Amino acid sequence: MRLEGIDEGKPFDWGKASEDYAKYRDIYPPAFYEAITQMGIGLQGQQVLDLGTGTGVLPRHLAEQGAHFTGVDISPQQIEQAKRLSKAAGLCIHYLVCPAEEIDFAENSFDAVTACQCFFYFDHAVLLPKLYRMLKPGGRLGIFYMAWLPCESEIAAESEKLILRYNPNWSGRGEVRKPLAVPPEAEGLFVKEESKILDFSIPFTRKSWNGRIKACRGIGASLSPEQVSRFEKEHLSLLDKIAPESFAIPHYAAMLILRAC
Repeated sequence: MRLEGIDEGKPFDWGKASEDYAKYRDIYPPAFYEAITQMGIGLQGQQVLDLGTGTGVLPRHLAEQGAHFTGVDISPQQIEQAKRLSKAAGLCIHYLVCPAEEIDFAENSFDAVTACQCFFYFDHAVLLPKLYRMLKPGGRLGIFYMAWLPCESEIAAESEKLILRYNPNWSGRGEVRKPLAVPPEAEGLFVKEESKILDFSIPFTRKSWNGRIKACRGIGASLSPEQVSRFEKEHLSLLDKIAPESFAIPHYAAMLILRAC
């Protein structure tokens, strides 16, 4: 995949990072999911479509509340991991390999649609009218994003510096707290219902933080296996010097709920 405005157009493929993604990116705390259900998404009996589902992190956790999920992702490798993890958890979740813009479900199919860590990748002009048609009247579109805060963590800041040495085009650097904006293409289709920002302190070990960094777009999804191997060796050496065996990294989560008009 190559997108203008993302990593200065450098191609990336989440399938290359799917194994590390499955191991190290299931890190959202319980309060993250509680906030989503409090905003009316993922409730008992709801039919929910999860876009850019990746390894199925969001459906696997919210399905425990009794919602029925369909997960869609462009990467076959990510969907393979999602199916494996869902089966291991004893969950019945339907997964489909498909670009978000090409989904085609019947009108009024879903009570809610979710998009976590992925909405900025999509063509909103194509996608939003489709979502409006597939949602039931008054259905919700939940857009979620969580990122570490390098300005508040020396470990995160030093890891980012190393990422940029290997991938100077990576545009995921320097995150600060900011609300999610309502896309202009939503006008006439959706109205803003709720927006919030939450702070979390996410626990890691040196191994799991290294895995989390490897599974980011700037490394695992973009670099060659040889480059990833060299990065990992240097990153682990860096962590040995600056990080205790266990530590916490400050993150923020931005949440936006849109309701179909």
